[in-house]
Amino acid sequence: MKKTTNEIRQSFLNFFKEKEHVIVPSSSLIPENDSTLLFTNAGMNQFKEYFLGQKKKFYPRVTTVQNCLRTGGKHNDLENVGYTKRHHTFFEMLGNFSFNDYFKKEAITYAWELLTSRKWFNIDKNKLWISVYEDDEETYKIWRDIIRIPCHHIVKIGSKNNSQYDSENFWQMGETGPCGPCTEIFYNYDDSNKSNDFLKDKNESFIEIWNIVFIEFNRISKTKIVPLINKSIDTGMGLERISAVLQNVHSNYKIDIFQKLIQKISNFTEIKDLNNISLKIIADHIRSCAFLIAENILPSNEHRGYVLRRIIRRALRHGHKIGIKNNFFYKLVPSLIEIMGDSAKILRKKEKIIEETLKIEEIQFSQTLDKGLKILNAEIKKSTNKTISGKTAFYLYDTFGFPIDLTSDICSEKNIKIDFKGFNIAKEEQKKRSSIKNKFYKDYNKDIIINDTCIFEGYKKNKTKSLVKYIFIKNESVFLISKGQTATIFLDKTSFYPESGGQIGDIGELYHKKSRFIVENTKKYGDTIGHYGKLISGKIIVNDSIYSKINHVYRNAIQLNHSATHLLHAALQKVLGKNAIQKGSLVSNTHLRFDFSYSGNINLSQIQNIENIINKKIRSNDLIKIKNLSLEEAKKKKAIALFDYKYQSSVRVVFIKDFSIELCGGTHTKRTGNIGLFKIIEQSSVSSGIKRIEAVTGQQAIDYLHIKDNDMQNISFLLKCQNSKITEKIKKIIIQVEKLEKKTDQLQKRENIYQIKKLSKKINNIKGINLLINTFTNYDQKSMKMIIDQLKKELKISIIIFINKNKNDFTVIIRVTKNLINYITALKIINIFIKKANGKGGGKKEIAEGGGMNIKKLPMILNYIKSWITIQLENIKTKNFNN
Repeated sequence: MKKTTNEIRQSFLNFFKEKEHVIVPSSSLIPENDSTLLFTNAGMNQFKEYFLGQKKKFYPRVTTVQNCLRTGGKHNDLENVGYTKRHHTFFEMLGNFSFNDYFKKEAITYAWELLTSRKWFNIDKNKLWISVYEDDEETYKIWRDIIRIPCHHIVKIGSKNNSQYDSENFWQMGETGPCGPCTEIFYNYDDSNKSNDFLKDKNESFIEIWNIVFIEFNRISKTKIVPLINKSIDTGMGLERISAVLQNVHSNYKIDIFQKLIQKISNFTEIKDLNNISLKIIADHIRSCAFLIAENILPSNEHRGYVLRRIIRRALRHGHKIGIKNNFFYKLVPSLIEIMGDSAKILRKKEKIIEETLKIEEIQFSQTLDKGLKILNAEIKKSTNKTISGKTAFYLYDTFGFPIDLTSDICSEKNIKIDFKGFNIAKEEQKKRSSIKNKFYKDYNKDIIINDTCIFEGYKKNKTKSLVKYIFIKNESVFLISKGQTATIFLDKTSFYPESGGQIGDIGELYHKKSRFIVENTKKYGDTIGHYGKLISGKIIVNDSIYSKINHVYRNAIQLNHSATHLLHAALQKVLGKNAIQKGSLVSNTHLRFDFSYSGNINLSQIQNIENIINKKIRSNDLIKIKNLSLEEAKKKKAIALFDYKYQSSVRVVFIKDFSIELCGGTHTKRTGNIGLFKIIEQSSVSSGIKRIEAVTGQQAIDYLHIKDNDMQNISFLLKCQNSKITEKIKKIIIQVEKLEKKTDQLQKRENIYQIKKLSKKINNIKGINLLINTFTNYDQKSMKMIIDQLKKELKISIIIFINKNKNDFTVIIRVTKNLINYITALKIINIFIKKANGKGGGKKEIAEGGGMNIKKLPMILNYIKSWITIQLENIKTKNFNN
């Protein structure tokens, strides 16, 4: 019987556990303390510091199943995915590691035993071929003399270009660092192959299944390699590849987990050919997307978020290509979780977030996908030189959100090239067009396009006399507006600051004579400014002379929070270090929010230290100065430039003495003392490596402290003690609760014993097999599990099904003893529940859980399941299941 991929994964871990290896969980897809990697792309990444000797080894022997992603840099498999048999974006790497413990002989012996032993993978020895580094005679002799591999099955791989150590069989972490010779194990699908065939490039009959690296050197430079004092073993075997071998298929996409996923995807289409390339691409991409989102990566236009967006949009385009018209990608998540088995733990925890994220991204991209494809296809038809211009590729990227590799993917299918040089030029030209003015805004309404400017006078004035240049109602240009109409008004100059750089837009009024327009928000539109609001009296006509007057109380509150944000940024860098860099912000009239890069945890003492530093600067009442400097002058002043912007030669710099110096287009208060008080109200983690702090200032900070005082008063009243005694009183209550919980547990155990005796009378014996089905009502779930586990031990050969009915739904717990799982499984039974009750659930062969909403049908479902199980058991031949 063929092993499933999930069984192969577990067998690998079990084997090395027997060899005294400690099983270490997969590390995050986001590498810790390694700026050289975008994503974890190999099993050894999490042990890099141990190989380098930067950390003392924690266990001498380790084994892992590491989640890996290869979508960029040296390891970029994205373009090959779906078109080859063995490339993936996401894959699982099986590995065993030794840190100055065993070395070559043991590593090779372990690998051979796992692959060829009947107890384990039981691969025909004649199907395995070996490569070794030409200068590594020791390894060659181990294979030849100890493992007894025929010499014609061992191939020596030399160095390239007469450069020592530059070889396919000499592994290197990078340009410097740990390295060493490696030996690779290949599986030969074609018995007619000979040793000279093995050396041919791209001979797909020979598949590398395992790489064993002997880390015994340290590369100091391109020309210098020195021996390491401690020698280590680093191995890697792709789970998908070894599964293909053990399941006797020639493609990773033919293994069980992919076939189930591909079948699920094909259900959304009329395509029944499971070899369809688009089906394979979507099946691969849903895995990488789900695991990335589970690691708190969200689609965006930069860094890891952009990689995720590229993969999602590539999958959606292939869905579109095979005729999937409705949103579908997020619907694959439950099937993926079920298929991935033990590896899906992180997905189960984040299932809702993954689905919602994919759904939103799919809805957004589907709105522009059709338009973009029509333009691209039209350009392809017009192309006479089989090349798409860089400007067209950039237009698709900039306007329709087509990542360049998606455009490349579509073009390559039709043998069309892309002018990548022209694309990069167009991209750079767009960056140059951006000025310091638009560093602090984004276009909120691309349907309103005005090739004009508006002079902002609000740094010095709260009121300006302006000229009405344009009026828009629902994105349509109009000549006038009347009382009661909502519109967006554009002026030649204004005192209103538009929403940008995290600072919210000003509110206020535009007025002249008897006309009054209430401005509810102000936003940036290219180089001009739109005032959105409602006309409450009179009328306003294009070319009217009008006054623009901001709500100065509202603006003042915003300015206090904006200046406090600068103080916060500086304080964070003092307390947490220079790597605490701004990643986003919101500055409103009521509070401020600040996102920044930081990978560690922030404790209460650090929060209090940050508050103390800021409040000390507030009490010092420092003057806040604004200067327009050249970019070079700003750099000499060590001004902080936000994000990855390219600025003009002249920039606006905000100085709070030498404590905080930042490039900023926003408005600020005159002195730090005006802020009054700064109080952090919440700190959280936005995503991996990104933290968020929310804070209030001035009167809002005082109001917040008053609320806290009121809370303390209420707590002391409820506890009937003074404020100073609250902690002591709560500790006493906790002790009392713990005592009560112990008593409750004792009573529950007695209740469980009573239930076990009662349930023993309900057992049906079918051909020596115990079948117990029982329904509880509002019973404690934890107690149910304890009862079912105890009964399973006592009954030895049994199938136990417990149902717990609540008011509107029910839950199911199923246990099947190990000696029965070749005939009937808990997973099969729970799937019947799911289908019949329209519920959810999952599990393994021995253990499964789930539930549903259809309580009315429950008796009928239980009768069906009991009959079905009885039939299955009746068909089992008499057997001693204890053997």
